[in-house]
Amino acid sequence: MIGAEIIKALVDAGEISVSDRAEAELDVQAVLKEYLRLEREITDKAKDLLQKRNLPYEQFGRVKPLPGQREELRTRRRGTGVDDRTDHRVVHAIHALWMRSSPTTPACENAMVDILKKHMLVDDEIDAEVRRRIKNLEEGTATWEVEYQKALEQIKKNRRLDEK
Repeated sequence: MIGAEIIKALVDAGEISVSDRAEAELDVQAVLKEYLRLEREITDKAKDLLQKRNLPYEQFGRVKPLPGQREELRTRRRGTGVDDRTDHRVVHAIHALWMRSSPTTPACENAMVDILKKHMLVDDEIDAEVRRRIKNLEEGTATWEVEYQKALEQIKKNRRLDEK
């Protein structure tokens, strides 16, 4: 959904030209999926470290990113200062898709940031709703993780936001 929205916005605004919209959407999806994969990997490693060191979940923010990854992540997560919550590494990677084949403008990145922010707000709303539903469980436990995923899937299904 995000990939399609980004491509539509940029093509409609004349920021990029693509010969095959479906292929361009797949390219954007690939960048977004890689970002999510990396985030999950870092989160899983942080959780493993918490468990290995027998630390409470409240320490999660201190172990993510892991000590050996801090410099690598700092390099990979360079932001432009537009919004600290928007990972501009994603925007730059998507922007780079067209740099060689089609001229782009800074407005191109701004449009992508706006779309990502919009979707992040929806994600924040969903996360808050999920947490309200499972507020009786202790965060960080295996039960909390399982129930979080179940509630998340149900809410996305109810809102028709399931991944296609």
